[in-house]
Amino acid sequence: MPSRSAVTKLKAILIIDLIIVAAAAGTYLYLQNQGLIATAAREAEFVVTDLTITPSEAEEAEPVQITANITNIGDLEGTYDANLTINGVLTQNQTLVVPGNNTSVIAEFTVIEETIGTYTVELGGLTGSFTIKPAPPTSSNIRLSNPVVKPYESWVGDPVTVTVTANNPSGETDTLTIKFWVDEEFVESRKIELAAGETIEVAFTVNATSEGKHFFKVNSLTGTFTVVKTGYHTLTVNRSGGGSTPLPFTLNGESHNTPYTALLPVGKYTISVPTPFTTATAVLEFAYWSNGDRTPTITIDLQDRTIIVVTYNLISGYASCPSLFYWNGTDYVYVTEVANAGWLGYMDYINENGDIVYSGGNPWDYIKLDNTQLTPKNGYYDLVLFQQWDEIFYLDAAYMVVVDHPANVDVYSTMSNYINQAFNGQIYTVSKNTLLTPVSAINEKGEDVRSQISKLDGVFTPGNNGLESPAWNNITLNQLTLDLGDLSNAQQIKLVINGMVDWGDPGPYYTWVDGILTAFEQGLAPSGTQIYPAPYMEIKDANGEWARVPQSRQMPTPSDYVPRSFVVDLTGLFPDGITDYQIRITNFFNVTFDYIAVDITPQEDIAVYRINAIATLQPVEFGITTSTASGSFTRYGDVTPLLLEGDDMYVIGRQGDQVSLQFPTANLPPLAEGMERDYFLFVACWFKDPPGNWGYGFTFTTDPLPFINMSGFPYPATESYPYDAVHLQYIQEYNTRIINPK
Repeated sequence: MPSRSAVTKLKAILIIDLIIVAAAAGTYLYLQNQGLIATAAREAEFVVTDLTITPSEAEEAEPVQITANITNIGDLEGTYDANLTINGVLTQNQTLVVPGNNTSVIAEFTVIEETIGTYTVELGGLTGSFTIKPAPPTSSNIRLSNPVVKPYESWVGDPVTVTVTANNPSGETDTLTIKFWVDEEFVESRKIELAAGETIEVAFTVNATSEGKHFFKVNSLTGTFTVVKTGYHTLTVNRSGGGSTPLPFTLNGESHNTPYTALLPVGKYTISVPTPFTTATAVLEFAYWSNGDRTPTITIDLQDRTIIVVTYNLISGYASCPSLFYWNGTDYVYVTEVANAGWLGYMDYINENGDIVYSGGNPWDYIKLDNTQLTPKNGYYDLVLFQQWDEIFYLDAAYMVVVDHPANVDVYSTMSNYINQAFNGQIYTVSKNTLLTPVSAINEKGEDVRSQISKLDGVFTPGNNGLESPAWNNITLNQLTLDLGDLSNAQQIKLVINGMVDWGDPGPYYTWVDGILTAFEQGLAPSGTQIYPAPYMEIKDANGEWARVPQSRQMPTPSDYVPRSFVVDLTGLFPDGITDYQIRITNFFNVTFDYIAVDITPQEDIAVYRINAIATLQPVEFGITTSTASGSFTRYGDVTPLLLEGDDMYVIGRQGDQVSLQFPTANLPPLAEGMERDYFLFVACWFKDPPGNWGYGFTFTTDPLPFINMSGFPYPATESYPYDAVHLQYIQEYNTRIINPK
């Protein structure tokens, strides 16, 4: 046995060793934190937490929301396949792009089950359950539809009546229990009995008890009504037709612009609008008001909520696409036209039979909102998509993305390319202080346009429209060649771009297409001749030759008419070992740029939150429209389930229709110190012009329905909209507003 002194000496040696090891470890951690010791970036690694199932008990066919938090604890961005299994069967899946460094995104699914029982849920190794119980009565054939609120806007203490239509399509007498809720509180239950084929209206009345927006539910039907200050009502003045430029008007002699919404004392108001009215792209002429009046000056008696829309006819020029507005605390502010890449009718080439082959189309758009103006309204961010033009729209998804980021960077998304159908929901960070101007910028004429792109000042590079080329086999293309300098030490390469596309007037478009068809008939234009070449981007390869980048990384198409800023990620496109970083951007249509800069800073840590909308489809013009669009449109009312995902189940509307999007703010966390918050609207929307106004090759009807996997529109007979059980149920439930051809 060692002596006491030997043990003491051994302990001392061990303590000294521990001190040395601890000091070395501390030094290593310090050097690592200071970036003095290089460590390899960890691959993406995912942790799934917070499985939430709402509600845990639901009735037959009542939607159940299932969400989970997906966190990437690695350093590198990666993709995570979120697979939802119900009772051991893979039911739904999502592929999520998750940035590294503990960034989280939410996987969200909606499940509808019609069989009674308990269902086991598994997502990312987490498990839970929900129960489906019978909806009383379980065997009723009676169907409810068409919820109507009168009045939609009332005062405290006034009665509000909600009426629904009940129909028994079966061949025998049947019964149904109807339940009525307001603001998730049960109000009344009523049992009805209908004879075979009988249809009745069922009304429920509730007294408004507080100001604000209130939500009601009649079995599975939902809707809203609003209570305002006593003695006041809402007046909305807007315009339809001819573009998105705000229309100046006077209200009792005071000047305003459309869109205008205000809560005003009841009484008489005189409204006067100009005629003609000139915008940057069109000359417009007054046509009529939505109340049928055909004089530019009218007087209205404001005794209830009133929406008055003035329609203008296009005399010359052009205008297109659904329009986006948001509430800034005082007015609805116009933002932009959405989803120009989702236009239906992009042409590719002439085949051997002389037929036009259609291709392309991408419904996704990513719109940055003004964070200095976007203001909550009664606990919601309030946005509106308004179809002012004579078009059919197919709105597939709409949700808000809220991004918290360090104050030393800005955040941007990108744009869609109409020949690339992929979804790109990436949010990019961009330094506020170290952006680089390209070394040179030369257009297709050999002109130096670096001064036009060096600052965001409204001075654009000159452009041209390929439709004005001398001939189909002698096309003048827009081309911009950028020398980005030596970026061989850059970890990432991102272009920050502000630009726009001017499609031009429809007239030359038809002349151009007819000229190519005639040339084919005469044996001059061969099979495969392109109608208009698709946009593309090239880089200088290792041999100094121009090479097209992969299709999935092609240059987006800027927005039309209203320029927007966006990011193009060039990281990984250039070959190793080069010092000549050049790109070339080529377009057939008139694409011009106000600003282009290079950011080589790495992606910063950001927090991203998704907010789904409470969505309502409603008319603005009360049926007064000059549109000839026909077919099966979506019924008015709650359309929230249709906009949760891009799934080919659309809100289908026409001129004069409006989709109200309300995004609840209650679950957003407080903004952390040193961070800033920005907002984006992610929207997937197709739209169709009438023949004669860019439309070509199809009729102005809702059918055939587009779908995300189509090769183009119109699509060939070998392709079809997915008429499976889920999509057929959607069509039968929602697309019941039938408008016959005129």
